[in-house]
Amino acid sequence: MWEFKRGNTFGATAFSSFGAFWLSYWWIITHLSAASGDIHQALGLFQIAWALFTAYMAVAALKTSGATLAVFVSLTLTFLVLGIGSLQNGTPFPDTMTKVGGWLGILTAALAWYASAAGVINTTHKRDVLPTLPRA
Repeated sequence: MWEFKRGNTFGATAFSSFGAFWLSYWWIITHLSAASGDIHQALGLFQIAWALFTAYMAVAALKTSGATLAVFVSLTLTFLVLGIGSLQNGTPFPDTMTKVGGWLGILTAALAWYASAAGVINTTHKRDVLPTLPRA
């Protein structure tokens, strides 16, 4: 929420939206998994919807930095592949898609850690210690 105060619409939208993602993902897993045998269908649609949101955030990230853009592109792919895997539950295909989505998620996490570390370290040192490839 500090990003709103700083006038950073991109950061405020990203942080508040993905906070809402985790809360809603928890709700779906806790409440729908016990109530429905079709949880994979709900998760698939949920993940693909988030892939769409993340894709347009990736377009906005074109004006931030290469590090941030890499995070949003890889996260878009992660959501898309996991969503496809969820929708294909019950066939041999989703295991492969889910594993690929998991590896993409690990890549996304590594990129996000780097972008986060670069932001903190570069701001603290008041110079670019870790490159982020500014695009704006």
